[in-house]
Amino acid sequence: MSTDPNNIPVLTALTAKQVADYLKQHPDFLADRPTLLADLDLPHDTGGKAVSLVEKQVSVLRDRNMDMRHRLNKLLANARVNDLLFDKTKHLLLALLDTKQLDDCLDALFYSFQNEFKIHYSRLILVSSPGDKLVTPVNRQARVMSLHSVNDKLPTITKNHRAICGQLSDEEKFFIFQGDAQAIGSTAIAPLIKNGKLLGLVAIANRDPNYYRSSMNTLFLNFIADVLARLL
Repeated sequence: MSTDPNNIPVLTALTAKQVADYLKQHPDFLADRPTLLADLDLPHDTGGKAVSLVEKQVSVLRDRNMDMRHRLNKLLANARVNDLLFDKTKHLLLALLDTKQLDDCLDALFYSFQNEFKIHYSRLILVSSPGDKLVTPVNRQARVMSLHSVNDKLPTITKNHRAICGQLSDEEKFFIFQGDAQAIGSTAIAPLIKNGKLLGLVAIANRDPNYYRSSMNTLFLNFIADVLARLL
């Protein structure tokens, strides 16, 4: 509605947006007007025969239901994966707790990584600070490095004290995985922290460059790293 120079109201046509906004604010508008509802038809997207508004609404609800089912199935699939990871992690931690010596602990760790978790490559680096007296492990997948070297090669780990996932530079891969460096596609690395001190890091890797991504959850790897920090 507008006003002309003589102050006489003049009716103007409603826009489609105004009608749509009104129907949104009054969703039961058509409930009391069955005859009007019966006259409303909406064409199929494919250009076929017309369908009633009720049929269109049912179709929309059906699509939403399918979308919710897909989301639920995805949640259930993730839950099953997490259950499996939990069981494997529990078995590993119980095996670690049964060990009495460093190399027994490392053997149990790498055996579980390879045979239960099906991890392609795994390494453990123990960090030696000035004054530390660390026993050199027999297992070739583990070694002792100075804190200076680890700080220099892996500053993200040592500064932030948090797990990281993704692709490493060639220099970083060689520092951690040495002879296997060229086969490494992507990695996940978790620091071993106790009382705020970096004791080492555990690294796992896959040949697929996209297997470990920065968006991945590192809950289980961090949990294993926390237990190792207390055992080692």
